[in-house]
Amino acid sequence: MSNRRVFITADHGLSIVYFLQSDVISTLLNTGVEVVLLTDDELKERIAARFVAPGLIVEGLRIKQAEEFYRHEHHDTQWWLNFLRRAGGSRRINTEAMDAYIRQVRVEQHSFRRRTMYVPMRGLVEVLRRSSAARKALVQLQKRYIPNLYTDLFDRYKPDMVIANTPGWRIDRYLLRESAARGIPNTAAIVGWDNPSSYAIPGAPVQEVTCWSEKQRAELVLGSDWQQERVNVSGMPSYDGYIRREWLIPRADYFKMHHLDPDRKLIAYACSFETFSPNIQNIEALARMINDDLLATPAQLLIRLHPNHYMREWSYIVAEREAIYQLEKEFPHIHVVSPVPLGGSLGYYSGEDMDEKSSMMAYADVFITVYSTMVVETTIHERPVVSACIDAPGGGWNIPGKFSLSLSEIGNWPTHQRFRDAEAGRVAYDEAGLREAVNAYLEDPTMDAGNRRAFVKQEITFTDGSAGRRTGEYLLSLL
Repeated sequence: MSNRRVFITADHGLSIVYFLQSDVISTLLNTGVEVVLLTDDELKERIAARFVAPGLIVEGLRIKQAEEFYRHEHHDTQWWLNFLRRAGGSRRINTEAMDAYIRQVRVEQHSFRRRTMYVPMRGLVEVLRRSSAARKALVQLQKRYIPNLYTDLFDRYKPDMVIANTPGWRIDRYLLRESAARGIPNTAAIVGWDNPSSYAIPGAPVQEVTCWSEKQRAELVLGSDWQQERVNVSGMPSYDGYIRREWLIPRADYFKMHHLDPDRKLIAYACSFETFSPNIQNIEALARMINDDLLATPAQLLIRLHPNHYMREWSYIVAEREAIYQLEKEFPHIHVVSPVPLGGSLGYYSGEDMDEKSSMMAYADVFITVYSTMVVETTIHERPVVSACIDAPGGGWNIPGKFSLSLSEIGNWPTHQRFRDAEAGRVAYDEAGLREAVNAYLEDPTMDAGNRRAFVKQEITFTDGSAGRRTGEYLLSLL
């Protein structure tokens, strides 16, 4: 085994946590496998300095060059192939998330050329959703777009396998296509909770995939034509640190860090879904409840901004961030925390503040979000969860040419539906319902505890902190 070498891609902050801040890569290294991690070029020196280990090499993923190839090499064709791949998953699974993406494309594509092509492409989506042969043909068709950016890396390192953080749904598709063209086996790891139900068809030939749960396995097999025996369930390595309580800041230190009152109950709110709807109406409702003493006990609100709040091209979401900071100035018991950026293309999805996230969830008396992945993470911390789905005036953002969704509409998205079906928490559609749900949990934090435990088991499978080791051992078995 000592002569084996693998490539691993980490082009997203969540992937850094999945591979490097868990036992996945260490399990490989401990058996003598050499790992070449390909990540953001601007950050490779920082990542190499932070995660020093014998046998670990960090190289750039050449993201800018890959994006240049996408923009300039038959861009329209590649764009529509991406659309078909993301929208064309089988109807054998819940397609609500993919359907919303299709509607978003219809609303937000303003060029005459794209609008003209939308109708025939929408027809092709229906073919893909009904035909496994068509979906498999689409995977093969994409193989022709290979920029050959990694020839020197393949020649230098001669990897035995490439392990990507998606089956080619992101920029990793170019590396995977080049790997496939060379006859090197490809494997994917599912890093995101909603990924199998939102992105569907692989962007490159990939032979094996490992995922969180039987729920995700069913989505991959039924929605994207994976063979059952090639889909491994090894849990979610990123959450092992939560389970083992590795990242917790002592409560007194955490409260002091954010100027929180140790004698008041902590209501935590994590912003989510801002791409389609504001969150400010949820936050304002909570601020009023706390300021007017409408909750069962004196409380305070800690708001975690979303990485999207720092995307400058989305000025309306940035404006919401500033409105949230203004609430912090106006109300004495409102506090705001920002995700910590790593920089480069990883931005605020860096995994740099797992101690912050873990502590916020662990010490929250009630945790509130909009069906975020943090509903899973918070139930791991055994805390009550409410999904706040108060509609903004007019539904969503109400910006001409911008696709929006009312929060009350999204309950049937696959992961959202699983949360509701499991009754792992409460869902509130108006201010009165939100106050009722929060008060119920403040008065009895054990309410729904059994459902929460069952939900965690359903979604991440292994609740003993072993997912990273299991994932690493699975990857070793493929070698």
